[in-house]
Amino acid sequence: MEALVVRHLTYLGAQSKPGESLRIARDGHGLEIAAEWAGLDEPTAQAAYGLMAIHGRAQASGPQRLAVDYVTTATGVIATQGVLAALLSGMRGRPIAAVGTGVANAALLTISQYLAAASASDPDYLEPLASNGTPPPFESADGTLLELETLDPQPWADFWTFLGLTPAVIARAWKAFVLRYATATASLPAELHQATRMLAFEQLRQAAERAGVTIQPVRTFGQRLADVEGQCQQLGRPWTISPRPGRRTSPSQAMDSAEPLSGLLVVETGRRIQGPMAGHILQLLGAEVVRIEPLGGDPLRGMPPMVGDCSARFLALNRNKRVVEADLRAASGRATVRELARDAAVFLHNLAPGKAAQMSLDAPDLWKINPGLVYAYASGWGEERGGSPPPGTDFIAQAYSGLAHNVRPAGQRPAGSLMTILDVLGGLIAAEGVVAALVNRYRTGRGQQVDSSLLSAAGVLQAPIAESAAAHQPVWGMWDAPVPTADGHVMIAAGSRPPQSLSPTDLASQRTVDALASLRSAGMCAVAVCQDPAALVTDPAVSPLVEFDGCAFVRPPWRFVR
Repeated sequence: MEALVVRHLTYLGAQSKPGESLRIARDGHGLEIAAEWAGLDEPTAQAAYGLMAIHGRAQASGPQRLAVDYVTTATGVIATQGVLAALLSGMRGRPIAAVGTGVANAALLTISQYLAAASASDPDYLEPLASNGTPPPFESADGTLLELETLDPQPWADFWTFLGLTPAVIARAWKAFVLRYATATASLPAELHQATRMLAFEQLRQAAERAGVTIQPVRTFGQRLADVEGQCQQLGRPWTISPRPGRRTSPSQAMDSAEPLSGLLVVETGRRIQGPMAGHILQLLGAEVVRIEPLGGDPLRGMPPMVGDCSARFLALNRNKRVVEADLRAASGRATVRELARDAAVFLHNLAPGKAAQMSLDAPDLWKINPGLVYAYASGWGEERGGSPPPGTDFIAQAYSGLAHNVRPAGQRPAGSLMTILDVLGGLIAAEGVVAALVNRYRTGRGQQVDSSLLSAAGVLQAPIAESAAAHQPVWGMWDAPVPTADGHVMIAAGSRPPQSLSPTDLASQRTVDALASLRSAGMCAVAVCQDPAALVTDPAVSPLVEFDGCAFVRPPWRFVR
């Protein structure tokens, strides 16, 4: 855990020793960070807090373990956010002595949308579940695994029409495809997979280009390493910060409460998950977040299940933000944003590449009216894929980065997780970069530009794999995945190994509670696998970490001690 925090605090010169609380130098004093694991490790944390259930939704076999250290990484990022926020608070005259967080807080935050949806009492909504369909990736006649992406139904229809599918099949498949971001399932008709297997990859690429659909081969992690020439440090760099050229300014926003970012205004132009998640973290740290939405409001407000008149999923990331509607295509709408940015500490967006510059909302434009502004861009690809990159969305980024190989063990077909792991982690990392940039602003008196991406989020997950000598896809034994019981599954901690006399078949006929008793009597550390995120709301270990207001919302994950 300490090593992960240090990885993210590289630019602050943080150091730690194994087995000790991390201590950061601050004005001649010490700042202490502690992360509570509650006796869990990576696989048992994934099991206990619903990640395995969500990741496994697309598979008929039930809960699945992510083969990367996702909860560990998220915990490190959240701990680093807390450390940076504490440093900033001290610079603003309100010193903080210690920061606490925990693996439960981090794990719940990563599934906050799914938790909100699962706990919403919407009588008109039924959660789509995997049935007899097959999720992506697709496969070409020459054996290339590939992902497709479009956010518009017309290119989708055109592509599959080229491949000979009927309108009825295309329409049915579109609904499953477009909802995969929200539901973590994609039960696509067999006809789609049969159609792609009839054509070579180059033929599919040409059809996708004509239709306006993005096509991305599922690359190996080795191919991704070749991009960065094996430089693990470059792969794991979460964000970059650049100071504004020119004269110094004097940050003047006063704290109006005890929260570290209180009194700071954040203007967020965020779409879908990555940008809104970053703004959500800054709001949880105390900032006032003004969210720019199109006239009539964000269409995702209407995505069921509903809490009152708004989507539970949408509220999980945007609750408590102040909304200003503005048409960014019109001069008056752009003027509204610039006027808000004049008094802001942060401008945050994840617009498509080049859009901010086209609208005169790029960093140089806003620095003219607010030289001390922290300008944050949470992109899909950063600068890596040129000036006209494909859409930077979660599943395309998983395929390009090689993460679609990393999230599954050896022996399983490579396929990205339909849980939006990069959108969420990308948002967490973007927020971390913003708070680091605010620290730099207070240190240097200059505005800052901070850049992060979904690709950099993938690299953060992959850097430990690249640094190790282990295979890129881990080889798992019979106890390394969720073990079925008569009424569920159990997960055994990575450091525990049952005696040779015990096998998974011995547990298959036992109730989960009895299987856990058998394992624990043999000295094993094991937990029940959460089968449904809705059950977490009534879990005594989880209920203090969430609040219920029509559905469950995750509370701020930090504890600040002054």
